[in-house]
Amino acid sequence: MNQAFRIGTGLSAQDEREIAAVLIAYASAIDQRDWRLLHSIFTYDCDVDYGSFGKWHGAKALTEHLKRSHAELGASLHRISNIGISALDGIVHARSYVDAVLTPMNPGGPLHHGVGYYDDQFTRSGNGWQIARRRFHAVLIE
Repeated sequence: MNQAFRIGTGLSAQDEREIAAVLIAYASAIDQRDWRLLHSIFTYDCDVDYGSFGKWHGAKALTEHLKRSHAELGASLHRISNIGISALDGIVHARSYVDAVLTPMNPGGPLHHGVGYYDDQFTRSGNGWQIARRRFHAVLIE
């Protein structure tokens, strides 16, 4: 069996660290309800598809939705892991796993748990690396 396996992204180590930091910042921004930070993570004209949860065009629309949808929740924990980054023909892609726990605002309310992965396309702007396209793939929603 002769298979070729490519390791490496074609990006600098610094670029890889910055892209990973953006993904972690996304999770932290939601959990800390830092909507300004969340808005800055996405390009102004981003396209985001969260499947059955909805689709949004633009950082403003996405941020407003996430702010509204988390307003009636208690603490949340979004964990990002297994970050894989690749660059092909000048397009930078990242896949990352997400495990999110959303607690109720009031005791006894429903607990939500979602597990899946994000497929993101990144672009570098004057604001650093930002997510231009995102698609969420749900694996478990309970």
